Amino acid sequence: MLKSNGSTSCGCGPSCCDASKDVKMGKRRIIIDSLFLDVSVCTRCQGTDTSLDEALSEVSTVLKATDVEVVVNKINVNTEELAKQYKFVSSPTIRVNGHDIQMEVKESLCESCGDLCGEDVDCRVWVYQGKEYAVPPKAMIVEAMKNK
Repeated sequence: MLKSNGSTSCGCGPSCCDASKDVKMGKRRIIIDSLFLDVSVCTRCQGTDTSLDEALSEVSTVLKATDVEVVVNKINVNTEELAKQYKFVSSPTIRVNGHDIQMEVKESLCESCGDLCGEDVDCRVWVYQGKEYAVPPKAMIVEAMKNK
């Protein structure tokens, strides 16, 4: 496209029209924070970790092909200071680009954490497409990456 000033750049971006081939767009980056209390005992934290790994594995080819970089931070929130720093509300939590993949926090009794602590402990329940899950479904994680 020829602009009125004689430039061949349309302003839409380097892959649009006849834009300069020398202009390079920055890589898109997805930052995933996986926050948890205990992956050694808590079955929900373990399952969430596995679900995240499997979701990333399933979409890795597409992400690579579309030049998307994914950074995964797995954070064991084992102190009150870390909980405050990360504004940690419930375990486990997955955030994509700083946004919780499920804004509503819902919890239920977690027997494995209760066994660890010797008292009743509630852990996160994931709600996806109207159903409750102890572990976030892979599709829920993939959708969050796609939409953020």
